Amino acid sequence: MLASLRQWATELGFSQIGVADVDLSSAEGPLRDWLARGFHGEMHYMASHGLKRARPAELVPGTVRVITARMDYLPQALPEGWQAMSWQRMATPSAAVVSLYAHGRDYHKVLRNRLQKLAERLAEAIGPFGHRAFTDSAPVLEVELASRSGLGWRGKHSLLLSRQSGSTFFLGEIYVDVPLPLTPPESAHCGQCRACIDACPTGAIVEEGVVDARRCISYLTIELDGPIPEPMRAQMGNRIYGCDDCQLVCPWNKFAQRASLPDFDARIGLDRAQLLQLWAWDEATFLRSTEGSAIRRIGFARWQRNLAVAMGNVLAGRVGAANAAGQSTDIRTDIRTDIRAALHAWLDAPPSELGEHTASVAEHVRWALAQQPGAPATPV
Repeated sequence: MLASLRQWATELGFSQIGVADVDLSSAEGPLRDWLARGFHGEMHYMASHGLKRARPAELVPGTVRVITARMDYLPQALPEGWQAMSWQRMATPSAAVVSLYAHGRDYHKVLRNRLQKLAERLAEAIGPFGHRAFTDSAPVLEVELASRSGLGWRGKHSLLLSRQSGSTFFLGEIYVDVPLPLTPPESAHCGQCRACIDACPTGAIVEEGVVDARRCISYLTIELDGPIPEPMRAQMGNRIYGCDDCQLVCPWNKFAQRASLPDFDARIGLDRAQLLQLWAWDEATFLRSTEGSAIRRIGFARWQRNLAVAMGNVLAGRVGAANAAGQSTDIRTDIRTDIRAALHAWLDAPPSELGEHTASVAEHVRWALAQQPGAPATPV
């Protein structure tokens, strides 16, 4: 049966599948500790679900196995040397940097649809059975289940790592009431490497495999509603949605694979988007341009908030190679002039559709305008 599952999964675009047991009792302690330390930040649903994440049979009664799956997401056209290209964009003051995983279609939709098809193929072979498919959409310990089923191991950045594909893939699960044969776990292969820990701009990786979400740029730009803490803003650079730094430095990502599906190809030019170009969007343009994208769920207010912080960092000279005076050597005066003009124009006539969020975005705009080249950043 596993051989058939693997064949069907490959036909549906998955890179690998495994089967995990539902006894995750050894993961309850670390989960409880992570929540107790407040590392989930304002993701209150993490605490409200509590230990249900580590108890699959409580989430879906009758579950005895979990089919785990991973799907590579690097765009097919992405050339070799993509890591260097990503670093270069983060050093380009005019560039708006969006995490690679979000360049294409919303992975939630892509994976969930194909997981359901995989379950249907299994049902055709063995008859009807109970199941539910998930993709980062329920209280599921995805990395724990994936590592226990042999898809990889938990890296020091807390993401799953694979010897075949690095970490540039999505995870999905199918909870089933069928006692499928288990697949063996993968041992860890990070060794003494701590590149991801050292590269994190905000020091969010507080221990090996433990991330304080409150310090993570992905959390700050995507999950956090309301103002971004001022000490974190300077470290965000021109990242406006997510952060790839810990993956860019990981040696295992020299094995990262391109997606087998066109769904993850870059849409609306997000691989070359410019800050001022995106700042000019109104809400209607934002909604139209991000239709079918994971980006749309953050809403227009967070989008503008993130852009304002990025433009403030450009004005401060924090984006690009800095000279001895602390000013970025590749920021042309006209870029700073255009950014200031755009931000002042926004303050003169903020978008009416922001409603109750106007004051929050305005605060970030004023912060951005107050940034000066060479000014010290607030300590994190």
